Amino acid sequence: MKAKPIVPRELANRDVDEAIAYYLGEQAEQAALGFVDALQQAYQHISRHPATGSPRYAHALNLPGLRSWSLTRYPHLVFYMERDDHIDVWRVLHGQRDIPAWLSTGTDPHRAH
Repeated sequence: MKAKPIVPRELANRDVDEAIAYYLGEQAEQAALGFVDALQQAYQHISRHPATGSPRYAHALNLPGLRSWSLTRYPHLVFYMERDDHIDVWRVLHGQRDIPAWLSTGTDPHRAH
């Protein structure tokens, strides 16, 4: 199967920037670098095997086609939809957050790291 390009939305890029800033703010440079590596691995997997992500939140939010993939060793989930020519990454959220509310409103009701 040919890999599809990953196209993160602005909110997804902001989520990633916030996670990196959090780790750096905690003086955890290695954790920040590890997060970036785990995200790149997740993106590579999703680009080649988009159907393997969980549809759990698609049902909860009534968004057919929405899938999520967990980062290895980090409590973050990549939310995405497969398109004909790319992978549309909506968000990269910490698993402790109120994900259905955050995905549907775009605001963070419980800022938990």
